[in-house]
Amino acid sequence: MERLSIEPRPNWTKDIETLGFDFYTQDGVPYWGEDACYRFTAAEVDIIEEAANKLHKLCLHAVQQIVEMRLYPLLGIDPEIGRLISESWERREPAVYGRFDLIYDGTTTPKLLEYNADTPTSLFEASIVQWNWREQRFPKADQFNSIHESLVSRWRSFLVGRRNADRLHVTCATPMPEDETTVQYIGATAQEAGYRVKFLPIQEIGWDEGRNLFVDLDGEPIRILFKLYPWEWIMREDFGANVKPSGALFLEPMWKMLLANKGLLPILWDMFPEHENLLPAYREPEPLGNAAVVRKPLLGREGANIRITGDGKTLAETAGTYADSGFIYQAFARPGYFDGHYANIGAWMVHDACCGMGIREDRSLVISNQSRFVPHFFE
Repeated sequence: MERLSIEPRPNWTKDIETLGFDFYTQDGVPYWGEDACYRFTAAEVDIIEEAANKLHKLCLHAVQQIVEMRLYPLLGIDPEIGRLISESWERREPAVYGRFDLIYDGTTTPKLLEYNADTPTSLFEASIVQWNWREQRFPKADQFNSIHESLVSRWRSFLVGRRNADRLHVTCATPMPEDETTVQYIGATAQEAGYRVKFLPIQEIGWDEGRNLFVDLDGEPIRILFKLYPWEWIMREDFGANVKPSGALFLEPMWKMLLANKGLLPILWDMFPEHENLLPAYREPEPLGNAAVVRKPLLGREGANIRITGDGKTLAETAGTYADSGFIYQAFARPGYFDGHYANIGAWMVHDACCGMGIREDRSLVISNQSRFVPHFFE
């Protein structure tokens, strides 16, 4: 694994805008980067893929234990919501995708930072934009990226044995360009698989009291809903009270709340201590002693409310709105460091298999929503 400084494509902004990628700068900060890329060996890609597949299996074991032992208080989840999660898991409601955030530098074993299992973004850029870049910039090389094909295959699997399964509604809050692009892309993969897809903002989803159904603006029942909107937000709103009576299939399913919650990390460490792909994690900082520690909010997103301490001082700290959710404490492991940039691997899971990756980099230790996405290839 190495970072290469390269020349951007001459017309790169036009190229990516043609793909539908229009948020390559965010608040004036470059988000997509073409002046650098990461080169891997095939063996390194195999290591990342294997680590993500192992971690996913561990996470499913953890969900089973949380449900069986009713460990919801450890994740700050209300028992009433816990019952709905249990029902979702016991029905084996299907899932589509997720993203592991890993530390890896090409020499040490990949370590799990967290699992973005409910509302992961950077999907479109990982699947489509960096593939387009690879085809034009390094056509003889390969890329760890079968995300698109895997998504289409996953949608096709949902059609088997389900009544009225060919209509899919997709939703997110608007206006949010990144979320809207992600949701529209998910809809495009479903459409390729044979679905009739309709997009509507989540704030425009209605409730038909007489039929006990969520409906769209045309009054059409919503039977299957892909939502890029956190479950914990849904369950705080009026929307949440209608989830169970609606009988709708939600994607991602409610049991994914357990994997998206940072409270999962201490549970994983309790269940699988010293696992090579895990970092020590606890609900209190004391077990970590004087080691460097990352404090993470249970429901944090995009690097918000992170504090890294070590050697008696604060190494990095970010603001945010998630401090009220409570915290867990994870041993700090320094990310891969290349040419003044820290890099994290986003390993993409579709169903139960890792099928691609994206790389985010920053000069700060904390990867946030403004950290750059940088493409990769392997030889």
